Amino acid sequence: MVEAETNSGLPSRHLTTAELAAGLPEVRRSPADAGTVAMIVVRPDRDRRELPHAAEISPESGLAGDRWVRHCTRKLPDGRLNPDTQLTLMNSRAAALIAGPEERWPLAGDNLVVDLDLSFANLPVGQRLQLGEAIIEISLEPHTGCAKFSQRFGPAALAFVNSPTGKHLRLRGVNARVIQAGWVRTGIRIEKL
Repeated sequence: MVEAETNSGLPSRHLTTAELAAGLPEVRRSPADAGTVAMIVVRPDRDRRELPHAAEISPESGLAGDRWVRHCTRKLPDGRLNPDTQLTLMNSRAAALIAGPEERWPLAGDNLVVDLDLSFANLPVGQRLQLGEAIIEISLEPHTGCAKFSQRFGPAALAFVNSPTGKHLRLRGVNARVIQAGWVRTGIRIEKL
């Protein structure tokens, strides 16, 4: 397992709005029906990342070892953990555009970085995806950029992912809940059901 710190020390140059917009055609070429899991990111604690090649996901704990089960920031009115925020997915082409080299992708904090079209048009709320034996479902809970995202990738990137086009394409990513437990591995196929 590889560990990555969110202040990795890698040099970063924040892209301009024009540079980000110029990269959209590549993001739009993401496969629609079936793609691959490019990276698994476990967040065991604040500002820490682990990059296992395989991890278990379940309806009870989301991604094994991830802090969601201990520190879910979006709880239900009765205080229970919100299952609609168990997992976050980000498009690998969007990650490459916004974050740059693969070593910087974990800074976004998404659990699964996938080469798959995550847009609303392709994955409506309730759409199920299969990853090996595991099944997840796209949830309604929005996934938007925050101050940390702006600090790590620049204010233009935050505005870009939160723009109408960015939101439609879900450039910041998408929330999902686990429907059926199973192991997820890097390189595994992820496909629409």
